[in-house]
Amino acid sequence: MLTLVLAMVWHRRGQAVTLALLSLLAVASAVAAPAYLIAADRAVAAGQVATASTGELTLTVRGVQDATAGGGTDDFANLGGTLIALPGFRYFYSAETPTVGLEKTDRYPTRLVFRQDVCAHVTIVAGRCLFGESDVLLGERTADRLGLAPGDEITLAAASPDGSAGVPRFVPAGKPKALVVAGTYRAVQPGGTYWGRHGYFVGGADVGSGEPVFTTSMTMPATDRVRTEMAIDGVAAPGVLDVHRIDGLRAELRRLDQAAAELDDTLQIDTDIPELLDRIDEGRAASRLLVPVLAVPLVLLACFSIHLTVGYGADGRQSELAVVALRGARWWSRWWLAAGESLVAVLAGALAGCLAGQVLINAVAAVRFPGVGQAADWSSLRYAPIAALIALLAAVAAQRRQLTRPVAALLRRIPAPGAGRVPFGEAVLLVLAVLTGVQLVLSDGSLTGIGLFAPALILLTLALLLSRALLPVLGRFAAGALRRGRLGPALAGLQVTRRPGASRLFALLVAAAAVAGYAACAIDTGARGRDTQARLGSGAARVLTVQPVSARQLLAAVRGADPDGRWAMAVTQLSSGTDVPVAGLAVDSRALAAVATWPLDAESPATVAQRLRPVEAEPTVIEGPELAVDVTSDSDRLQLSVSVSSPDGEATVDLGRLRAGRATYRQQPLVCRHGCRINGLQVGGSGATQVKARMTIHSLGDRWLAGKSGELTTGPDGVTLAVTVAPSYGEVARLRPAGVPDPLPIAYAGAAPEAIKGLADDTLRVDPVAALPAVPQLGRRAYLVDLGYTGLLTSGTRRAQAAQVWLNPAAPPDVVDRLTAQGLTVVDDTGTAAVRERLDRQGPALSLGFYLLAAGLATLLGVGALVLTVAVDRGRRTEDLVAMRIQGLRRGPAGQATFWTYPVLVTAAVLVGMLVGVAGWRLTGWALPLAGVNPPDLPLPGQPRWGVLLWWTGAVLLPYLVAAVAGGRDLRRRVG
Repeated sequence: MLTLVLAMVWHRRGQAVTLALLSLLAVASAVAAPAYLIAADRAVAAGQVATASTGELTLTVRGVQDATAGGGTDDFANLGGTLIALPGFRYFYSAETPTVGLEKTDRYPTRLVFRQDVCAHVTIVAGRCLFGESDVLLGERTADRLGLAPGDEITLAAASPDGSAGVPRFVPAGKPKALVVAGTYRAVQPGGTYWGRHGYFVGGADVGSGEPVFTTSMTMPATDRVRTEMAIDGVAAPGVLDVHRIDGLRAELRRLDQAAAELDDTLQIDTDIPELLDRIDEGRAASRLLVPVLAVPLVLLACFSIHLTVGYGADGRQSELAVVALRGARWWSRWWLAAGESLVAVLAGALAGCLAGQVLINAVAAVRFPGVGQAADWSSLRYAPIAALIALLAAVAAQRRQLTRPVAALLRRIPAPGAGRVPFGEAVLLVLAVLTGVQLVLSDGSLTGIGLFAPALILLTLALLLSRALLPVLGRFAAGALRRGRLGPALAGLQVTRRPGASRLFALLVAAAAVAGYAACAIDTGARGRDTQARLGSGAARVLTVQPVSARQLLAAVRGADPDGRWAMAVTQLSSGTDVPVAGLAVDSRALAAVATWPLDAESPATVAQRLRPVEAEPTVIEGPELAVDVTSDSDRLQLSVSVSSPDGEATVDLGRLRAGRATYRQQPLVCRHGCRINGLQVGGSGATQVKARMTIHSLGDRWLAGKSGELTTGPDGVTLAVTVAPSYGEVARLRPAGVPDPLPIAYAGAAPEAIKGLADDTLRVDPVAALPAVPQLGRRAYLVDLGYTGLLTSGTRRAQAAQVWLNPAAPPDVVDRLTAQGLTVVDDTGTAAVRERLDRQGPALSLGFYLLAAGLATLLGVGALVLTVAVDRGRRTEDLVAMRIQGLRRGPAGQATFWTYPVLVTAAVLVGMLVGVAGWRLTGWALPLAGVNPPDLPLPGQPRWGVLLWWTGAVLLPYLVAAVAGGRDLRRRVG
């Protein structure tokens, strides 16, 4: 019997090979999903590590030795032993103390730093590296600026902060120490993980040159120090943050926290590694939701394709099976002769498909996820036996009718009456599709439980329903063509619609195209969403975050670097301060149109900028260096202070207690030595009782507004302020520069706030002048104001919540140096490209690679089923058409019937399938987590572009047409 089955396989070896290849694709599709998930997990972890910040790759333990407080970190060395027990990290010890004596200014100290292995991470420009006690390395720019060279001596002394002069300054607080310049250095990768979170190379007007003085471990004990910051930095080695180590690393970090608390509760552990691990887990979770969404329909399609093609082949052998039944063969012989040929081919293909699926994913991972650091993973092969068994069961189930039908039914060449009724399985599929869809909606898009199967079941159900609806239409079209005498189209249509299993073939082709269409929708929507997040979520092509400064300082510095506002814009983040905070942005509106990435469907940025700043408002400016205020007071219980700022900094200058009568009060604050602007005045009282008084300011102009504790009038002698303050409650009256519109113009997205707190000394009323779909960087619930106005609204020296400089592509290469020269210190550099790279390495983007693979596999399954169908039909159609040719059928209609049957069929199926994919996407695509990890609230696209769908339709249709045309030409050649 086995010999007979093998002979049958050899006789129809073309069909057997095709069925084996189809089985291979089906089983490979089932194995591909878990294999891809394993590869994607590794890629998610590797991508997050590659785009992680220094803080997410390092662990820093800090301790302080303060000589004035008599404290120290006695257990600091013991903690080093605990850190060594944390495997996979390389540790570096460091110590740092502030000193004076090197720089001519006293506004900031010089950082004297010991750091282990520093010579291996700097380039020695001149001289030699560190060797003995008292050796130091100077930065090359610092040495050039101060005229120092190797061999020169410098003297440093411990520094202590002193704020008695109105601005922070540092004074000597220890014995001077003579040091020798061993050499000058240039940092190698100043942003690298070796340097940890210490910000050694951050420079600026308030922090210094950004080039610390490095010394040896022997120098520190020999130096008289007031305060020493000690640290142990652990840098994660390659492989430490691999996906298989995440849980173990979390446990080890928890043990480290406990050890630090037991040793010394003053020790501080700084690391963002847990945030990185959480982000990796979130990306993996997104992958485990996205991949099954299309893996499920792909596996069902694979089973359907085996079931269909085996059944179609069995239909083609019905006459043989009828002869076997007529000869009285026993049931097991009949079963083996009916199923053996298909089972042999399916089993061979299934065994090869188990391996092929894993090899395919290994190849895809090597191209799609290069350098993830691990060899190919074969663990997904544990699913191979299950996939092979399912393939065999599908093959057996496809032939059940041929095994149970009577001889008369086996001899029929057209469907029996009633064959068009809806099978029980399709009815069950329809009910499941409805249930899973309802579950998806009720769970608000949660892809858990049966809701995870909603996209698959909806796609397959729509494909089956449309195939059942459209084939009768095609049959009526063929019948109408026959009545009109158009024999070619009539024969082509009747050959398809009257063939047993035609509806299932059409449904399979529609379902395969639907999977590809769904994949197209997801891939294009996801790519556009990442582009929107990168562009609108960043706010500009490049975003520089600077150390905190006031809004006035930021605006002046950016305008100093870019006077015309062609490539730079100052930006700060704000908050409404209400019970439901609404984030806000303060921007330099004159540069808004040139720099900001603007949302689609919004008014032009130039129009919005004009509405945000309808009038100019200028501050009061003094030339310096002296601040003089001419005041007449009717009380000697008032106290006056003035808030001033300049490129050199900001300060609140206390002019002291006012005398009754007229007097001029003078101060020379350091920030005003080159001139400064007056940002506000504050009037308080002294004593235990309430103070009611009037004062007239003669020398600062008349462009002022008063807060709620004062009443302001303007006269020829200046501005007169009537105040009522209670010193015991700390009440004060404030004056701020006039010129800012009241209410304040804002552009908003979402619901406009009624008022803004925290931006000025008092609550501000707002005037919504423009509605936006989203505010760049903040999203759909935010507002936008002019930074020039906000700088005038605040009378103190409050620093901005988040100070940034947005740049467009026209920014010069030395933009950081220009901003540094204006007193800003850049601490982060990101933008559209960096955000897009980070999004492309997250779980959602990586998971969509499987969608492309699934579309290709689904198309190959459909093409394979088509090829096998053509091969099975070829013999019987040739017999029919040859007989018709003998009866007088002309060559033209016969050629039309042979050549156009399958191209028309696959074209209709692909077009309908793509529409099914789009419909399935509209019903379920909204639930897919395509936006990345913790996405901002932005108007992300929810639908694909029609142009992209047309391109995908052509790409999917092409292989079908090639197979259909080849089959039609072969059939026409046989008919003649």
